[in-house]
Amino acid sequence: MSDRMPTMADQFHILQDEFRAHLETFYARLKLAPPYESVEKAIRALTTAVHALPKAEQTRIMSDPAARWEQFRLAFHTSGLSKKHRGIIAGLARDRSAVDLPAEYDHFLHLFTA
Repeated sequence: MSDRMPTMADQFHILQDEFRAHLETFYARLKLAPPYESVEKAIRALTTAVHALPKAEQTRIMSDPAARWEQFRLAFHTSGLSKKHRGIIAGLARDRSAVDLPAEYDHFLHLFTA
């Protein structure tokens, strides 16, 4: 096992992987096929947005789950994912108790009900 500290590049890769996993969970639990091109666009949007931030803010995002979810929500919206399957997801989101997703995913669901 390595004692090497993760580099910022490593942390960006971890952030991208976490976002991808959340997107996969979101669509799987809603029983919808993810719009793959838009998923990739969302991951690029996340990377671009976080890269543009000051290093101190990047570090805060990497260590703060709430800050990461805010960035995930912004990338989800910026990429256009909130326009894909809009009618279906908006209908599901109206009855939140019927959606099998942890509360964190409300960051995405609220984009469909706003």
